[in-house]
Amino acid sequence: MDHWIASARPLGRALTASFAAGFLAAAMVAATPALAQQPKPTKPASPKAAPKAPAAAPAAPAAPAQAAAAPPQLMYSPWVKVCGKGPETNNKQVCVLTKDGRLENGMPVAVVQLFEPEGEAKVLRITVPLGMQLQHGTRMIIDQGQAAQEPYKICFPVGCMSDYPVTDDMIAKMKKGQQITLQAINMQGTPISLPLPLTDFAKAYDGPPTDPKVVEEQQRKLQEELQKRAEDARKKLEAQQPAPAPAPAPAPKK
Repeated sequence: MDHWIASARPLGRALTASFAAGFLAAAMVAATPALAQQPKPTKPASPKAAPKAPAAAPAAPAAPAQAAAAPPQLMYSPWVKVCGKGPETNNKQVCVLTKDGRLENGMPVAVVQLFEPEGEAKVLRITVPLGMQLQHGTRMIIDQGQAAQEPYKICFPVGCMSDYPVTDDMIAKMKKGQQITLQAINMQGTPISLPLPLTDFAKAYDGPPTDPKVVEEQQRKLQEELQKRAEDARKKLEAQQPAPAPAPAPAPKK
């Protein structure tokens, strides 16, 4: 099944080119709250060596070992549908629907791709940033439904990927759904959740392939918005900087 997933990549060159910069795993780590440090238990003193102590106050409940990290603020591309066929796909048509979520600096941190090869099973591929604990795999949730879990399939410089089998019921839920959430566990042992909207999925799924010119225009607008946000953030940071102290006056000559 992997042969057509690999060969379908040239069909979406306009899409995957924007992912080549890689995922900002460090940003995900920075956005993760530090795990609560539990105090080490001390060895109780011998009753003969220590005087009788007054009754201790009730202990506070322990903090959870793993607290879910707050999801980062992402900007989203629209769902884009690219179709094609050729010798690399055995002359069978393959359609790929793609959506990504990015940080304000333009780095993608979450990607969903639905592969639909003619006459073969569909696959939903999700990609999360590097720097995750591989033994846990990923989870995928549509709205408030039951989570599906799959192991990592492969990692590239752009992130680590898991493939989920697709059923007609899953497609129906995605068409009616509001959000798909990708989950993983980072190197600190903290779960992260990366939400992507589904509001425009049904229109892209049922509609014709996206015009490449439309894809280019969408990418241009997204880049302009990212640049505007980066400029606004820079101006805000500069406004918060204290004014430089005036230079001391030269000492009078004797």
